[in-house]
Amino acid sequence: MSDRRKAGLLAIGLGFTAASCTPFSDRVASSQNTDVSDAAQPPANGPEADYPVVIGEPFTIDGITYTPSDTLNYDEVGYATLDGATVTGITVAHRTLPMPSYVEITSLDSGRTILARVERRGPMTNTRLIALSPAARAQLGALEGSPVRVRRVNPPEDQRAELRADSEAPLRMETPEGLLIVLRQQLPTVGSAPLAKAAGNPTEPVQSIDPTASRVSEKPSGSAAEATVPPSAPPGPPAPAAAIERANEAAPPAPIRTGDWVVQAGAFSTRTAADRVAKNIDGYVEPAGRLWRVRSGPFQTRGQADAALAKVRATGYKAAQVYSIR
Repeated sequence: MSDRRKAGLLAIGLGFTAASCTPFSDRVASSQNTDVSDAAQPPANGPEADYPVVIGEPFTIDGITYTPSDTLNYDEVGYATLDGATVTGITVAHRTLPMPSYVEITSLDSGRTILARVERRGPMTNTRLIALSPAARAQLGALEGSPVRVRRVNPPEDQRAELRADSEAPLRMETPEGLLIVLRQQLPTVGSAPLAKAAGNPTEPVQSIDPTASRVSEKPSGSAAEATVPPSAPPGPPAPAAAIERANEAAPPAPIRTGDWVVQAGAFSTRTAADRVAKNIDGYVEPAGRLWRVRSGPFQTRGQADAALAKVRATGYKAAQVYSIR
């Protein structure tokens, strides 16, 4: 065999060897003119933006140990505090819920309910349940020490994206006055109280986290951080269920109005809550089955209705809609 032919066969053999040593992913990327490092990057938004989820280690505040956990049915009443002025978005600090996770926060003073994103640990005091960012405080209309209900939820992706972008998600339906009465009666004097037990058995006492108790011992429960208080500090008795029914009083007939378009701010379980919203938007209330609709108008044209809709949403009722009543 000639030296030239031997050299040619050797070159072919080295070429196959080099190809076999090249990773398959690199060869595919080269053939498709694709940058593998770019393809591996996760999208900037979407469900993946909520990962990784951080739980964290147990920690102690003034003798009470809190164990962060992925509690799905978290539902607790307590008091809110205000977070630092530099914190942005509709976000909150919580001691035990995953970061990030999402909660509905209800003001037990007004019934207004907002959606917020848990992004920080806190508050670092046992007398408060949650710490609100300035934007969350403004949307909820809360003050330092305002009584609140905090309930973990699983909102749709479009609302998660709004919160991740430091925007507001639409206000939730306001809590009926009858239920607010029940929730207020579950509030401890200080600290917080879980509602998970009361939901399953309303007659079972609910223990609260009382930072003034002389001895506090942690025990596992449906709430991420529930403590036992001494017998000298028992929780209040459960509220009567009839309170909700008493709140749903009969309504007078809606006024006679003319026009083809209305703006509906929402539908509410009690006349009291509906009247409060109607006053805020200079609207009126009308019955709709077991609910009370709050509307403004009617308006002669769709343009007039759209202008009124913008004002209603600016008031805080971002789920308001225009309806034709022809």
